[in-house]
Amino acid sequence: MMTSASPAQGDSSRTGTPDLPIYYRTVKVDGLSIFYREAGKPDAPTILLLHGFPSSSRMFDPLLSRLADSYHLVALDYPGFGHSDAPDAKDFAYTFDHLTEVTERFIETIGLKHYVLYVQDYGGPIGMRLAVQHPKRIDALIIQNAVSHEDGLGPLWTTRRAFWKDRAAHEAALRENFLSLASTRQRHVGSNPHPETINPDLWTDEFAFLSRPGEADIQSDLFYSYQTNVASYPAWQAWLKKHQPATLIVWGKYDPSFQLAEVPAYQRDLPNAEVHVLDAGHFALDEKPNEIAAIMRSFLARLSRSSS
Repeated sequence: MMTSASPAQGDSSRTGTPDLPIYYRTVKVDGLSIFYREAGKPDAPTILLLHGFPSSSRMFDPLLSRLADSYHLVALDYPGFGHSDAPDAKDFAYTFDHLTEVTERFIETIGLKHYVLYVQDYGGPIGMRLAVQHPKRIDALIIQNAVSHEDGLGPLWTTRRAFWKDRAAHEAALRENFLSLASTRQRHVGSNPHPETINPDLWTDEFAFLSRPGEADIQSDLFYSYQTNVASYPAWQAWLKKHQPATLIVWGKYDPSFQLAEVPAYQRDLPNAEVHVLDAGHFALDEKPNEIAAIMRSFLARLSRSSS
């Protein structure tokens, strides 16, 4: 089922109970200090929120403030992101396999047994690895601009694929394509016909993060590892087809990196998925927080009724 959503009316007010506290915690995982945000009662249904590039758990603040009255929400920062430790790239393997290992041990350390998995961008490949390894932990999937098919990789990926084939020859071009202020802005604005509606603090804050000492090396290493995700797409598609998890797809259609063609690709594997295409970009939560929170509440309520 697909719906195409027009700009939400009255999107300035919050749904849920915004006065419930959000906790900002750290926990030791493999000797690293891993930062995470947590809201809601631990005995409520858990939603594990996996962020993308180049953001952090901060991207999920809109959901933590809107859904904590009904759900237990947990969002971590991966190593090298946000407030978690960022060891030098010479001392730590920044690969998606390694970040998944840290995330898995984080989940076990804080005692999560099962959860709804919300994935965005880099959260997609980390989340799919977790799902394949521990399918019984996954109560449902919420996919927001995260790719598991070649269909979603558009023209911006030409430079990125060249980098995978010959890193030394294409590293400078990749960093310009991926880490510059212009590309950081583009990730937020994309093809949005009304760029004046997007707060520029979003991309200047992210560019400040990308400009931290050592961060360019960390992110270049991690993106070099992204090719392992593309190679894993057939296995992830097979897992989706076999397990048919209850799935909600919420897609910002102005995304310059992950194209709208990815949505019907998911629907080939998950014909029962609920789909909402929004007038938003790659970071749709920044633009449509109320709309996404309301869609999630409705989806999760139906899921609860069907399992009771």
